[in-house]
Amino acid sequence: MASQSGLDPILLTLFANRFMSVAEAMGRSLQQTSISTNIKERLDFSCALFAPDGDLVANAPFIPIHLGSMSFAVKYQMKLHGRNLKDGDVLMTNSPHAGGSHLPDITIITPVFDTESNEIIFFTASRGHHADIGGILPGSMPPTSVNIFEEGAEIISFKIVDGGIFDQKGLHEYMVEKPAQYPGSSGCRNIRDVASDLKAQIAANYKGVQLIRAMVNDYGLKTVQEYMYHIRANAENSVRNLLVEVAKRAGSNVLTSVDYLDDGTPIQLRVEINEETRSAVLDFEGTGCEVRGNLNSPISVVHSAVIYCMRAMLDVDIPLNAGCLVPLDVRIPEKSLLSPSRTAAVCGGNVLTSQRIVDVVLKAFHACAASQGCTNNLTFGTGGKNSDGVAVAGWGYYETIAGGSGAGPGWHGTSGVHTHITNTRIGDVEILERRYPVLMHRFGLRPGSGGNGKWHGGDGVIREFEVTHPLQVSILSERRTRAPYGVDGGADARMGRNTWIKQRRQQDGDLVADEDQGPRHVNIGGKATVLMGKGDRLLIETPGGGGWGTPSTGGAEGVQSHKPAWEARGSFAERAAAQASF
Repeated sequence: MASQSGLDPILLTLFANRFMSVAEAMGRSLQQTSISTNIKERLDFSCALFAPDGDLVANAPFIPIHLGSMSFAVKYQMKLHGRNLKDGDVLMTNSPHAGGSHLPDITIITPVFDTESNEIIFFTASRGHHADIGGILPGSMPPTSVNIFEEGAEIISFKIVDGGIFDQKGLHEYMVEKPAQYPGSSGCRNIRDVASDLKAQIAANYKGVQLIRAMVNDYGLKTVQEYMYHIRANAENSVRNLLVEVAKRAGSNVLTSVDYLDDGTPIQLRVEINEETRSAVLDFEGTGCEVRGNLNSPISVVHSAVIYCMRAMLDVDIPLNAGCLVPLDVRIPEKSLLSPSRTAAVCGGNVLTSQRIVDVVLKAFHACAASQGCTNNLTFGTGGKNSDGVAVAGWGYYETIAGGSGAGPGWHGTSGVHTHITNTRIGDVEILERRYPVLMHRFGLRPGSGGNGKWHGGDGVIREFEVTHPLQVSILSERRTRAPYGVDGGADARMGRNTWIKQRRQQDGDLVADEDQGPRHVNIGGKATVLMGKGDRLLIETPGGGGWGTPSTGGAEGVQSHKPAWEARGSFAERAAAQASF
């Protein structure tokens, strides 16, 4: 590692922003060249730069759960391929065993070679959530999966570009043929869209390669890599200072917390801070064992949640990078929910269990009340294997739905936002209704769902839509039986709820004589898949955030403070802003 002597603080800031700008440029390229709603509109992707040893160097503010775990993927590929990589090679992977999060998140990794020595000097990588990669249900986020084979295509390592040549045949084999070999599972239902988005990821990585080489030409490789290590050391020192401050504020160097998934599985944490070395051990001993469902969380996801929490608690503007983890010894018990077996189902662990890990870490550090603790994963679509086992072409749609964030000491929670490890948008209503056979009936805040307190938790949202022809609709959610917690006397938030508003049909076993009573209202629970008929609606009510502090009597602080006027957001607002700039 480079010495801190001779460090220029101005150059440190310059390089930190220069590295982040490379990731931002990669992200803009990916958004502009992708075609799926999931990547182009919802922005469910991340781009980042990695050191020659695979450590995260810098990123733009994309999806936290991607950024912390992508380093595991890069290091796995380095170990697998060693020095066999050459300029023009691009690798593809999504396996949780190989540093992935869940199967729909496909990572594209490109080595950056020095033009003189032909040695790898950086890696660029992008990870995007693809709306369908096969499996037992459209959308590839089946709430009922019990093993990884039911969740779609799993790829440990595939050289999608070999010496500049795109391997279309190999991609079809991995994405369409292999997943369909498992009983009840289908291959990718829309391989053309997935292939197009993967090419967009490859192009985004190449944009990063070009910008890194330009930086090396400007400053020289030695200076660029020296400041890469300085940035990492700066993040490490910031986290060490945070640990000391937390121990002093808590009056103890031992912090503990526990929270539970809806099925009762505990996630337990004990933090022991060493003030002399300014380091800490985060021990998850006491966490429940692997579950039969899909809430198992890969080790890389656990580290993502931890690194996110450390960065979120820092009051300094630094890139999220590998330095944030250096002072931490994260210990995960084997055969637990957080270290599942090779074939365990994991699609919910990445999006739901990770949220609970964040809640547990922030609770231990007494940072804020619980946020909604869920991403309310909605999928719907058609296609796959029919009752005769014949593959039928189709498509899948996926989105996550916002909720309330938790309050803290001095601030109200925010209403109707994606919280913590997810940083995506929700699908715009106009685009949703134009591209898919659905009609949106309601989309707005859920008043009173945030926890009361001196500082109120944010409210969740209500999203109700109708299907205009039969669709397989699935919901994968948490906080339906256990409420997001309040802190220091603050009240818990309200739990979420998923209601199927079903039209009465004789072929479904309904009594036609009861038609005059209107549609049935059926609570389908937190994890369910249903075949909805024309005219059926799904009403999703998401959890709020917990409150902080005992409510005061009267005064401005006892009232939830929403902005009097909403700021324009979304694709239409961005288009208007772009037009105004010309």
